[in-house]
Amino acid sequence: MTHMEFSHPYFGAFFMFLFAFGAFIATVFLARLISRKLARLDTEKLKSTLYECGPEVTKQPSSVSVQFYLMALLFILFDIEIIFMFPWAIDFKVLGWFGFVEMILFILLLTIGFIYAWKKGALEWHSIK
Repeated sequence: MTHMEFSHPYFGAFFMFLFAFGAFIATVFLARLISRKLARLDTEKLKSTLYECGPEVTKQPSSVSVQFYLMALLFILFDIEIIFMFPWAIDFKVLGWFGFVEMILFILLLTIGFIYAWKKGALEWHSIK
């Protein structure tokens, strides 16, 4: 008696998934290796030169505020909250009181997160300087 059973109906699909995953990782690694070998590294000087006229090109740090990313993160958080509310609203009668209490706890948890973000100043728009 063996501990491994190869007669499962989904064994082939699982093996193909593992093979595809390995092939994808190998392809990405090989493409990265080849692109680094073939890339031209002397084009940085050309990018910094003047084109006909205009001010001299200088490298500037990114001036995008962290506030944009924080707003996007909060938007995704509350967007996902709404996505979880749609199935609950459709099966509201089937879920009964248990589903109602679970959704109240879910909304309470997200409200606590919203109040925390509000108190930390995440919802205030700061001027970009």
